Amino acid sequence: MRTTLTRLSAPARWVRDRIAQGRRNGDDRGDISITTVIIWVAAIAGALAIAGTIAGLLSKYNGLITGI
Repeated sequence: MRTTLTRLSAPARWVRDRIAQGRRNGDDRGDISITTVIIWVAAIAGALAIAGTIAGLLSKYNGLITGI
């Protein structure tokens, strides 16, 4: 039991120290750059375009693939 507590105390101390270090560094609001926003918007728009194309093709050829 003592070895288990010894092994678990080091990671717990590391996590506690990392949290304290983050608090000491000041107010980090987590601002993201405009480039990141542009990349996310483009990725979502691309995914929606692909999904829309697939849905359109399925509805167009629905009668042809029902017999398969």
